[in-house]
Amino acid sequence: MNIESLKYFLSVEKYNSFSLAAEELCISQSSLSKHIKN
Repeated sequence: MNIESLKYFLSVEKYNSFSLAAEELCISQSSLSKHIKN
């Protein structure tokens, strides 16, 4: 796991929502899901 993936994961945990986390990170929800999945 790299730093970017960890940042994404922690954002999802913080917001308990992929859509809110993606909005906060300025990426699409599908991109966020792919990062978490990998």
